[in-house]
Parts: sequence; C-alpha cells; structure tokens
Amino acid sequence: MPNDTLSGPSTLVVEDLHAEVAGKEILKGVSLTLKSGEITALMGPNGSGKSTLAYALMGHPKYKVTKGKATLDGKDLLKLSVDQRSRAGLFLGFQYPQEVSGLSLSKFLWTAYMQTHTAQTANTAQFDKDLKTHLSYLEMDESLLKRSLNEGFSGGEKKRVEVLQMATMRPIFAILDEPDSGLDIDAVRAVGETVSKLHRPDAGILVITHYQRILKYLKPDRVHVMVDGAIALSGGRDLAEQLEAKGYDWVRLGIANTPT
Repeated sequence: MPNDTLSGPSTLVVEDLHAEVAGKEILKGVSLTLKSGEITALMGPNGSGKSTLAYALMGHPKYKVTKGKATLDGKDLLKLSVDQRSRAGLFLGFQYPQEVSGLSLSKFLWTAYMQTHTAQTANTAQFDKDLKTHLSYLEMDESLLKRSLNEGFSGGEKKRVEVLQMATMRPIFAILDEPDSGLDIDAVRAVGETVSKLHRPDAGILVITHYQRILKYLKPDRVHVMVDGAIALSGGRDLAEQLEAKGYDWVRLGIANTPT
C-alpha cells in the first residue's frame, strides 16, 4: 500500500503483453519496465494501443489480457481486482474523467486519502494543508471543492482534478492518460509543472501523450513510441523532440523497412 515514507526502489514490469477489446487484438506484445524515481513517456499515433495498455494494467473489464505478464514489485497485477491494484499502488488518470453528481470533490478526495490511511494515521490538518498547496500549484479555485465531482467542470479543470487525485493518493506508479489533451497553453504548463513538482523518488510516472509540449515541463527519463500495439522505438527525451519535428510516419517507415 502506498504511504508517506520512502520504501526503496520499485519496478513495474510488463512482458509480452497481449490484450483484446471485443475480440479484436489491440496489444501485440508490449514489453517495458517502469522504475520509481523516473518519468516515462509513452507516445504514438491514434489507435496505436496506448490507452489500451493503461486500461489493461488497471484491470478494466472490457480489456482482456490474452498473453503476457505485468508485475508490480514481483506481485502479479493481472490476478488482482481493480481496487486491489489501486491499493497495491497503481493509479490511472483518465483521458476522459467521469462526472459524479452528488459527490463533492472535497469528499471524494478525503475518501481517496482514507484508502491509504486509518483513523490513527489520518492527519486532517496535514491533508487540508497539502490540498491547499496542490490547488495552488494547479491554479485551481478552492470553490471547486464544494462542487460535485467534475460536474460542469471544463476539460482543463477535469484534467487538473485527475492530478489532484494523484497528489492525494500518492501512488507508487501513476499512469496519466493524455493529461494534456484539450488543454490550452496555460493549462498544459500548470499540469506539467505540477506533475513534475509532485514526482517523488519512491514513485514512477508513465505519461501517455501525442505531443512533446507537456514533456518540456516533465522532462522524461525515457521515451517509448508505440505503433500498432507494440513498442516500436525507445530513447531519451530527445526522441520526443524528433517526433514533434518529424511526426510518426518516419517510425512506421522504419518498421516497414526493417528486415524480417
């Protein structure tokens, strides 16, 4: 279970993962390793399987894993229910966050906080202090806390709320599915800078994105490019800059010209 103390290095290992949706294979052998203390970017064109990987790791019932392994510090994630994966330290920030009428944002965040605390370890004063700090980082008004979760929120506000959840829950590994989609320049900066500030040496972050713009704030340690359900290319942060300049066709072309 994630907590407020450093617990040593952690790894999330994905090996030859295959997954299908409605009988159609989307993931075709994904292998990658995430390490605590690192920010990893997963890039690729639409339909390449990036979000499918996120949902499969989190245990969405519509995404069926047909082959391969996924382990968090040696623990088999694929045998765990969604809530067990969350308690083990895995977090998913959704690309399209859902609205929940009647549940205030403040109540939701407190409930999330209590998932990793007991009545004895919970610290209301520290929770409130941290929440105000994170709201300031994200340039969010405190009045949003009184409103129903995501109800009537703008796209940018919803993405900020996802980062706010991550800050509250302090996961071991956070997967952020396109946290920059639909955001204006200022919102991308606020989200990117906040995620960077919140990044802990005992935690890892996987950022799924199409674009390099948010990565200039996150400065990823590793960049992977997914094409047609598999990792096609890996490198450092300069790879993201190449993709921004060249697009994804040159990666596809390289795959097509690779001898079999």
